[in-house]
Amino acid sequence: MKSAVETLNPTRVRLTVEVPFEELKDSLDAAYKKINQQVTVKGFRKGKVPARVIDQRFGRGAVLEEAVNDALPKFYTDAVNEAELSVLGQPEVDITELKDGETLNFTAEVDIRPSIEIPDFSGIEVEVDAVEVTDEDVDKAVEELRERFASTAPVERAAEDGDVVTIDLQAKVDGEVLEDGVADGVSYTVGSGELLEGIDDAVTGLEAGGEATFTSELKGGSAAGKEAEVTVKVTQVAKRELPELDDEFAQLASEFDTIEELRADSRKRLENMKQYDQATQAQERVLEKLLDLVEVPVPEKLLEDEINTRKHNLEHHQLGQMGLDLAKYLEIQGKSEEEFDAETKEAAVKGIKTQFVLDELVKQEKLNVNQEELTEHLMRRAASSGMSPDQFAQAVVEGGQVPLLVGEVARGKALAVVVEKATVKDTNGEVIDLDDEEDETESAEAEATEATAEEKTES
Repeated sequence: MKSAVETLNPTRVRLTVEVPFEELKDSLDAAYKKINQQVTVKGFRKGKVPARVIDQRFGRGAVLEEAVNDALPKFYTDAVNEAELSVLGQPEVDITELKDGETLNFTAEVDIRPSIEIPDFSGIEVEVDAVEVTDEDVDKAVEELRERFASTAPVERAAEDGDVVTIDLQAKVDGEVLEDGVADGVSYTVGSGELLEGIDDAVTGLEAGGEATFTSELKGGSAAGKEAEVTVKVTQVAKRELPELDDEFAQLASEFDTIEELRADSRKRLENMKQYDQATQAQERVLEKLLDLVEVPVPEKLLEDEINTRKHNLEHHQLGQMGLDLAKYLEIQGKSEEEFDAETKEAAVKGIKTQFVLDELVKQEKLNVNQEELTEHLMRRAASSGMSPDQFAQAVVEGGQVPLLVGEVARGKALAVVVEKATVKDTNGEVIDLDDEEDETESAEAEATEATAEEKTES
């Protein structure tokens, strides 16, 4: 077999392959054997029909077609390996010449990973938010904890903002009560905005036994998106009572004995959260600077597939779970379809470039992934997917996705190499040493690359 490579553009090549006919012998034998098992010829036992009879009865062309279809993948793979190409997706194959007993010639056009030059990135500088926790931040955190330990007590008065009311609901569309439009005994906090638009105004001022009707667009169910006439009846009004912020509350809500210890712990937790946010921000901004330094051509077909995948995931998974279609989503977001398409394309391009650049860094830095790193990453991915580690691991193995996870970890390590050499300062001008925030940094690295991994930018 002889092969040659023609570069069509930085991300696409054409392979020209010439195969001597004798190299088709194994595939021809396999073709005769396969056809033998499928046909019946009078006078011959099944599977024992001679090749010359098959040629006479069914045509030599059928045999050649079967043989070529069987052989092409191997010859294509050999040509790819010989040229040391990193191909993306499936090739477009064209048989240019097939002479029985002489030769098989074909071409294969396929997208390839572009050749990328990684420049010196040690001069990258980024600015991130400073880690600052104010007394007001601590007050808010403690107040949120206090809200979680609030109790309720029934009152004989009209409902007010912040009260917890028990309500019965009935929704009608075109005068007909919906089968899934009736709910009794629903607990609702007035002013939370968690149910239907207009319900806060409807229940405010109602006492137990009071009733009101309002119109609202349904968010889910069989009539999602339609205007409905909703009747709400208040069966109970309860006042929320917050515990006193004292040592007794600290003992109730935490492992601490005093409110001051609780406040100190809340401050520490907020600092840790902001350090995590700072590490994540550093990863993202360093990555953006790195991508700005590197020229990365993007294969058109790969980009098209990536855009379609992102749209499909949004429409059929994320929005579907919320009972929305794309049109309604764009209306809520206040975006036109053109703006959405432009943003999706921009995100897809960034995702592909990120994977290409970090994969090149993995090779350049000779980075490997050990079992412990892979296990830790699998645990994080399992948690984010809502599956147990065992369930997630089984799904990964059965789906043949282990190499995908290994790639995610490797890209995270590549990004860590860049961040380590970058200068990261906060808004106060202080240089940040992310080694002091190792755990947060590792999580941030993983999240910075996981987003691209799930899009399957490489076939």
